[in-house]
Amino acid sequence: MATISFNKKIFEKEIGRLDEKMQDKIALFGTPIERIDNNEVEIEVYPNRPDLLSYYGFKRSFLHFLGKRDKTEYKIFNPEKDYKIYVDESLKDIRPYTVCSIVKNLHFTDELIKEVIDMQEKLHLTLGRNRKKFAIGIYPLEKIKLPITFKALEPDKIKFIPLDSEREMNGFQILQRHPKGREYSHLLAGKEKFPIFVDSNNQILSMPPIINSQLTGKVDEKTKDIFIECSGFDLELLKKCLNILVSNLTESGGKVYSMEVIYEKEKIMTPDFKKEKMKINLKNVNSLLGLNLKEEEIKILLKKMGHSYENKIVEISPWRIDILHEVDLIEDIAIAYGYENFIPEVPKISTIGGESKTSRIKKKISEILTGLNLIETSNYHLTIKRDQFKKMSLEEKDFIEIENSKTDYTILRKDLSHYLLKVLSENSDSEYPQKIFEIGKIFEKEEKENLAVALSPSNFTEARQILEYLFRMLNLKIEIKEPKEIKPYFIEGRVIDIFFNNTLLGQLGEVHPKNLNNWKIKMPVSLFEISLREVIDSLE
Repeated sequence: MATISFNKKIFEKEIGRLDEKMQDKIALFGTPIERIDNNEVEIEVYPNRPDLLSYYGFKRSFLHFLGKRDKTEYKIFNPEKDYKIYVDESLKDIRPYTVCSIVKNLHFTDELIKEVIDMQEKLHLTLGRNRKKFAIGIYPLEKIKLPITFKALEPDKIKFIPLDSEREMNGFQILQRHPKGREYSHLLAGKEKFPIFVDSNNQILSMPPIINSQLTGKVDEKTKDIFIECSGFDLELLKKCLNILVSNLTESGGKVYSMEVIYEKEKIMTPDFKKEKMKINLKNVNSLLGLNLKEEEIKILLKKMGHSYENKIVEISPWRIDILHEVDLIEDIAIAYGYENFIPEVPKISTIGGESKTSRIKKKISEILTGLNLIETSNYHLTIKRDQFKKMSLEEKDFIEIENSKTDYTILRKDLSHYLLKVLSENSDSEYPQKIFEIGKIFEKEEKENLAVALSPSNFTEARQILEYLFRMLNLKIEIKEPKEIKPYFIEGRVIDIFFNNTLLGQLGEVHPKNLNNWKIKMPVSLFEISLREVIDSLE
């Protein structure tokens, strides 16, 4: 979680006295106070509220919460001449999207510059996944000639003085010599071309997601007007990020102008402050919260969280990017109602808890394997498509994909084996031998409970010994047969089928060197994965 700090005197002047009652309200708003002294207040901001990652964003929302602000509307002015940015086709597989804006009439002080830089870096770190998802650039408009081009060039053709440097460098030199270049070089690793923003004077503004130019990308106290760009891979996420930035700058007194972003096949205007509309059901609100709120009360509570409500439709502010579902609106209603006002009730039921049969058997299997010095792991149910298929030499089919994922983890895992290889890959510098296992759910046409074991360095014989010992300890007997068809990540001739009660449980084998190379694993690995359903059903 991120923290933000702001001036105590400014807070008390613009919001209210920071007495004990006010501190309680800040905590109940969902931003607990980390530290407070005579000069400064530091609060904690949860990852779902990136719009609060600056004093101006916090002030806007908190004034609504206190009932001291009725409505927030921002005007976006139409673009002036040459307020355009051309996005070149060369960026297609590198960094394909950007959104932009111009903000005028700002009065930069040391404090405001620090505030803007702090907001930029916190958005990079949280919403931007440390610049992997997007990078933000802010530039003094007076040093730039519009329109601007966003394109990609070979690194040796990119030459400019990076921020906080005195020497001109090319793209490769920036990655090797500049502190920011070394820190974020992995984001451009393997790219034949690097992205750059260039103005009409052919001056390079920046090389995202790494660094701005010292000549055209440094804001100071003389700056009045700025150009903002946000570049990355997810256009909708970029739009939301830009909305947060420019709305907060508007709170500081800025005047926002839209820009025309021109792609090869379409043109878009950014930023877009169009409010999203979402239905909310009164019955769902009261059922989930255990309350008996009337429609007018819900309208008042939603207003305290910065929303407007009419005829069961909620209009959501464009900088509130955390509202994805009706449940998120109901959570806002709960915050506005006040968690301190909820009256706890003991349910009128009587039950006796007990450990399920499945849990007991899984626990027993875990104890047997840990007794053999294996380490238990636990991985996500969601996985990355590349890890699940390409690195395992599997065909990309019959998987369950989630919609609108905010990360690279977009599908439900089909096996545990690839995750164990991922664990070995990420711990290649740790001491060997490495012996790990996982008991967990996989998702095919139906949900299943599986066990997977991976050993490194190891061979077929060792893995088979562990498998047979496990079933001996469970007082069960398995059959080993020659496979009719082998999984493509095993070495042919070093793999077997595992049967129990004439049912195929899975396969055991040595992992093929090609797949070890995919994972950058340098030691031999033996692996088996079996279904536990038949095993659990047969045990008491």
